Amino acid sequence: MNSLEKEVMIFRECFEISTPASGRRTRLWSMYGHSIQPNWIRPFVGAMDGHIDAVSCMAKNPNYLKGIFSGSMDGDIRLWDIASRRTVCRFRGHDGAVKGLTVSTDGRILVSCGVDKTVRLWDVPVATLTDSSDSSDKTPEPLAIYGGNNAFWAVDYQWDGDLFATSGARVDIWNRNRSQPVNSFEWGTDTVISVRFNPGDPNVLATSASDRSIAIYDLRMSSPARKLIMQTKTNSVSWNPMEPMNFTAANEDCNCYSYDARKLDEAKCVHKDHVSAVMDIDYSPTGREFVTGSYDRTIRIFQYNGGHSREIYHTKRMQRVFSVKFSCDGSYIISGSDDTNLRLWKAKASEQLGVLHPREKRKHEYHAAVKNRYKHLPEVNRIVRHRHLPKPIYKAAALRRTMTEADRRKEQRRKAHSAPGSIVTEPMRKRRIIKEVE
Repeated sequence: MNSLEKEVMIFRECFEISTPASGRRTRLWSMYGHSIQPNWIRPFVGAMDGHIDAVSCMAKNPNYLKGIFSGSMDGDIRLWDIASRRTVCRFRGHDGAVKGLTVSTDGRILVSCGVDKTVRLWDVPVATLTDSSDSSDKTPEPLAIYGGNNAFWAVDYQWDGDLFATSGARVDIWNRNRSQPVNSFEWGTDTVISVRFNPGDPNVLATSASDRSIAIYDLRMSSPARKLIMQTKTNSVSWNPMEPMNFTAANEDCNCYSYDARKLDEAKCVHKDHVSAVMDIDYSPTGREFVTGSYDRTIRIFQYNGGHSREIYHTKRMQRVFSVKFSCDGSYIISGSDDTNLRLWKAKASEQLGVLHPREKRKHEYHAAVKNRYKHLPEVNRIVRHRHLPKPIYKAAALRRTMTEADRRKEQRRKAHSAPGSIVTEPMRKRRIIKEVE
């Protein structure tokens, strides 16, 4: 047996197993396969239940890998231990829905905001993150309460700074040592629904508003810097931590759009596959991937420059996904949905959990190298890309493809029956943009 035949044999072992009873082949590396598929290929790790209303927002603690905060529509805020999947601490105080959560860069202060027109500062209980006792009954009191004239929709803490920003009727910049905003920005009269600070420049932040706009603000200026108006509303934005000049917007039209903040007249990439509005987005710490949660009850993982998702996660019980987060090490994904549960997923569906022996690790690396070598073959590409979808999502995706193809044919026929050059077809990267305002 030569080296090529040996690689082909190993490649077949990676993808399929022959059953002697029927002779049929079962795909081993399909994410949702048959009963002979090993359990460690399934991406779902476990659920964290405890909320009694929909999970509306989440926040990571940059200093503690296994801690994550979640806020629900009934005003309840919880600190979870991801390792044991239990509630560590509860923060009670908001009278309405919690719309935003963020943690300071030192990991000691939690900032929450909600529709009850208050911003609350909490002391993060560091001791409970290291002990194993059940402390879910602890109810700390807020360190400070700041009031406003309107409901708050989002909050984000400055990278390596002491300021945090809230969004609502306007964008307010706060210092936790002062009870009033140190600065305020307003551009138009519509509600600002999301805000994110730039990881590379602490003075730059991006927001999205209900008037279908994406605005970039600079704290060193007295007025907003630039504004982009699209055809549909953007629900959330996220900066690439490794390329701080780029950000990705989760839009109502089922797509995500990656932009360069220095050149907003067209998108760098359009990320498709969702069949309903994309509600939240978060980048991996490596900046090579991002995860999205959608109204279509699915979670998708995209490459930062990929037009289509590489993975889709879903369960029968999971409802509309309002919040998603990558873990601080990029190994897991946490999602919060309308069914009151937080769910923990593997970022790589086929990654084996637990301690691996050196021989096992080398085996997985070799199999991954073989798959990467033959991924250009049509049969291999079909197996790698295949994912089982729920029936409603499969039908909705087919309907969207039919509509897109019909629009394309209509555009071609209109161009064929018009004077040459009278109709110019804009690429998808520019088609959804109305105008840019400076």
